[in-house]
Amino acid sequence: MADSNGKLLIVDDDEDVLLAAKLFLKKQKWDVVIEKDPRRIPFLLNNDSFEVILLDMNYSTDTASGKEGFEWLGKILEIDPNAVVIMITAFGDVSMAVRAIREGATDFVLKPWQNEKLLATISAAQRLRNSYREVDSLKQTKKMLVKDIIQPKEILGKSDAMKNVFSIISKVAKTDANVLILGENGTGKELVARELHNQSLREDHPFVSVDMGALSETLFESELFGHKKGAFTDAKEDRAGRFEVANGGTLFLDEIGNLNPSAQSKLLTVLQSRTVTRIGTNNPIPIDIRLVCATNMPIQEMVDSNEFRQDLLYRINTVEVYLPPLRQRSDDIDILGEHFLKEYAGKYRKPYKKLSAATLKHLKAYHWPGNVREFQHAIERAVIMSETGELSPDDFFFLAQKPEGNVEDALDTFNLDNMEKALIQKAISKHGGNISKAAKDLGLTRASLYRRLEKHGL
Repeated sequence: MADSNGKLLIVDDDEDVLLAAKLFLKKQKWDVVIEKDPRRIPFLLNNDSFEVILLDMNYSTDTASGKEGFEWLGKILEIDPNAVVIMITAFGDVSMAVRAIREGATDFVLKPWQNEKLLATISAAQRLRNSYREVDSLKQTKKMLVKDIIQPKEILGKSDAMKNVFSIISKVAKTDANVLILGENGTGKELVARELHNQSLREDHPFVSVDMGALSETLFESELFGHKKGAFTDAKEDRAGRFEVANGGTLFLDEIGNLNPSAQSKLLTVLQSRTVTRIGTNNPIPIDIRLVCATNMPIQEMVDSNEFRQDLLYRINTVEVYLPPLRQRSDDIDILGEHFLKEYAGKYRKPYKKLSAATLKHLKAYHWPGNVREFQHAIERAVIMSETGELSPDDFFFLAQKPEGNVEDALDTFNLDNMEKALIQKAISKHGGNISKAAKDLGLTRASLYRRLEKHGL
């Protein structure tokens, strides 16, 4: 039902009551599910989601005490702690109503009810359910975004290539156009996405980043669309997906070129319908997001070879932003260098160090396969290791070094130092100078890797 108020479950062993309630509430645009047997409640809740549940207190084995109703109320709240339950009975009294609310019920109605009062009670319960959902979403948003508060970053550059990037950002940011950012690893694609968000009309709402390359096929739907408790083995609680968390703001999907055909199809469906459905439910949730995607892969070539859906590419690239590699923007080396020198001098409580003219020339001549990320780590290492107030080319000599043979050659010598040196060089080369990732691959801490770099003169 496209115009439905939502889905409502009524559990009562009186078939006449069920049919009468269903006929009335369907006219009020509710999608009504009725059930005579309360033993089916766990199945219903684990396979669907309900805005409101109307639960009879008395069944065939006990027609007066309400014991069964209280037991099923407890079971419902165990399955869904945020469930909104209205208790119904023909044998109600004040003490039973108080107990029902004390044990987690939202409200209490007596049979036979007045339709107007029943509708008002359900409407109030629905508003409560919505407030629970909003609070849950805010909690998960805070949890996902708290790490972003720690490291505010900005895009730096004065080269013509970067001036063109800044110009595109200023033209596009205030619109809701979907943006595709292209560029090599380490060029700062996420910084561009954040700048688009910060200059947009959505800046007061969440910016949510997802590394699509890090998501397995099994986690894709749960991470992006959310899930209901019990939807799969590890689903211990209801969870909003990244689309829901980003509602009203910007969703950044990094490395989108890594999506397999199945994931591409599911993402396209969501973008077309502007709704998401959590795993384990049948209720579509409307979403309002600004989509920014990024990839380091040749996306058009992937379309031509049927590795990436053309219709999905049309959806995500209303505007393209090409972020140039650092070797094409050497004019930015000095401004980037000054920024990182200040950052790491403060971080490590070191005196501020300058780059000599010869050093700048040396850095601008290097091809930087790891781009700005590699440059950042090179500056960090130099700040830590240098004992002078001015950084010289010798403080960056490791950049131009090539591995002295590979790991297999080192093994042939049976020399442990040579083998360790070769492994370190291979790991650093693999990650484009990213010390953190190289250390992780080697099973070392960053500090341990720095000590070994010094030991081997790297």
